[in-house]
Amino acid sequence: MIDQLTVFLPNEPGTLAQLAHVLGSNNIQMHALMVADTTEFGIVRIICDNPKKASRALAENGYRATTTQVAAFEIDNVPGGLAKILSKLSEVKLNVEYAYCASIGSRTIDVLKLTGEPIGAKLVRAGLKELDPADVYVPDAE
Repeated sequence: MIDQLTVFLPNEPGTLAQLAHVLGSNNIQMHALMVADTTEFGIVRIICDNPKKASRALAENGYRATTTQVAAFEIDNVPGGLAKILSKLSEVKLNVEYAYCASIGSRTIDVLKLTGEPIGAKLVRAGLKELDPADVYVPDAE
């Protein structure tokens, strides 16, 4: 499992730009970004190279970021690549609450928020190997 940051932002012009500026000025590299919106606020989900440092930088700038464990899988970049993984998750009764895709380097990565404990054991039974956090972001040495 890897760490994903979730930040709630007012649904107003410039708020996402300000958040991106905070991360960029703190030398945080975003690898994946997903934004969902409502009338009043946006939900921003971020996979980055240093989630602990990013969380601190956001807090220092008035943002409230929560950390959630998500699974990341490298998938074949072909039609049906995602369906193959989703079918295996379904077979072991893991539910996908939400998902989004990203390119990290030359790889196609799907990030999935899963429910249905024990997640780790079920992934093993399904024959699925998640990406190691070291393959996604720089582990915090602090």
